[in-house]
Amino acid sequence: MNNPLENELLIIENKMVSNICTREPLNSHIKTFLKSPSKRIRSRLPLLFAKSLGNDISDSQFELLSAIEIIHNASLIHDDIIDESDFRRGEKTISKKFGTKLGVITGDYLLAIAMKKISNLNSTKILEKISYTIRQMCIGEINQNFDRFKIGTIENYIEKSKNKTAYLFETALVTFAMLDNNNYDLEQLSKFGLNFGIAFQIKDDLSNFLNIDKTKSANDFNEGIYTAPIIFSKDKKDYMTGIEKTKDLLNNYLERAEKQLYNLANNIYTEALKELIKTE
Repeated sequence: MNNPLENELLIIENKMVSNICTREPLNSHIKTFLKSPSKRIRSRLPLLFAKSLGNDISDSQFELLSAIEIIHNASLIHDDIIDESDFRRGEKTISKKFGTKLGVITGDYLLAIAMKKISNLNSTKILEKISYTIRQMCIGEINQNFDRFKIGTIENYIEKSKNKTAYLFETALVTFAMLDNNNYDLEQLSKFGLNFGIAFQIKDDLSNFLNIDKTKSANDFNEGIYTAPIIFSKDKKDYMTGIEKTKDLLNNYLERAEKQLYNLANNIYTEALKELIKTE
């Protein structure tokens, strides 16, 4: 994938670690974790939108995106604890290396740093928006836990995908635009972010069943987390009939996301955005 955002993403990564200050060796481990190779999709989307429209990026917007990325990484630390994962991005997880208690506290510590960054932006609307999104992410995990070993409905699956994944994409886009004097269409950004985020989750779940990640698929299944292929097939053992319907569902949300690019100029940033939709 083309990367016309190398300098911008480097600025965000440096801002992500600038306020990390705790005891060693945890301090170094957190910084390494935050700067480890990552696609930074939650930052790429608003950056590409802005640049496709010819808009500059302000320091406040960089600061906001660094906070969004920290929130995402904090959620990964908590996910690793919930899933009892040993590795993340090729390295031992923080909970595996330092223990569950310190893993929980580290995730909370990062959330506190992110919220401080956001409060410094002096926007009550942005603070409320991000607080709501974190709340929905937690609700998604809570509902998933109570729904274990139940074959739910596609409607509930989409709602869970919104909560766990899509709202943070949408929030990154909308709050980024709220910091800009240029006239963004917030409804357009919201629709794009939610549709992209839902598609992102569906594709991740589908890839597990297509043997791209057998371990993840087996872990989810054994934990009673039933995603679209099983929901469509209504069968925990023979889910192949649900694969094609899941592909159709994915394509539906990808098309919805791409339709929201109607007003973007034809340039390298718009092309990168379209490529991101296709590949992610």
